[in-house]
Amino acid sequence: MKKKNLPTEFVFNLFALAIVIVIVEGFYVSVVRPTAAEVIAEQNLEAKNNPDYVRERSPWVLIKDYEQEACFVLMFWALAIMGFKARTLIQERELLDEELVSVPDGMRVLPEDTREFSRQIQALETNKRRMLLPRALLNALQRFASTRNVQDVSSSTHTIMESEADRLEAELSMIRYISWAIPSVGFIGTVRGIGEALAQADRAVQGDIAGVTQSLGVAFNSTFIALMISIFLMFLVHQLTLMQERLVFDTEAYCDDRLVRHMYAEQH
Repeated sequence: MKKKNLPTEFVFNLFALAIVIVIVEGFYVSVVRPTAAEVIAEQNLEAKNNPDYVRERSPWVLIKDYEQEACFVLMFWALAIMGFKARTLIQERELLDEELVSVPDGMRVLPEDTREFSRQIQALETNKRRMLLPRALLNALQRFASTRNVQDVSSSTHTIMESEADRLEAELSMIRYISWAIPSVGFIGTVRGIGEALAQADRAVQGDIAGVTQSLGVAFNSTFIALMISIFLMFLVHQLTLMQERLVFDTEAYCDDRLVRHMYAEQH
């Protein structure tokens, strides 16, 4: 199951990154940078004609530099990955509303009955059969058939849920890395902007501070945008983590309530 899922997700991530780079770069080349250049030119002309003119913080100027572009590429890439995972989680949750095993109240499930219940699960579509709930139910039935011990079945189900929780958490590592990388990219813009400003210190001494202020604007704008994006992404990561935890807990509760509590094995 994992051998099929991992390449699919890997290919999706690569295609998502490529598509995001093309769209964001196209938007920057055609809209953001030309618009920012016009705004800066107008502000420079107004400042030259009016000594009391105060420059307004234009959104186009805030996001025009390469560091901000890289931050947006990483943000949309992370959103694509999270959307893929959220869609999978929603499909998993939909199974919790289905009667995969129908055991009326008061009915006991004996080890001899497990084969029939197993057939019901194995008859599901392939993509559904690979999901967490069918795997957990099938494991519980097979475990009960082989051990005839309800406590062992419960422990085995709990172990599967813990393993699934660890797997889901590990799969968020790429998103967490992107969320960490975005402020780092913003800091690179800060260092670049301050470096450019220092390189023009001689002009500032002579009274021409336009280049210094523009370079400092690059420094502060890149940090500001990167931090805002990082805060937004971390909020979504926490929401996705919460969805995963609830799925695992609810799946274990489903197994216990719909199947395990009905199991009965005669003691010899």
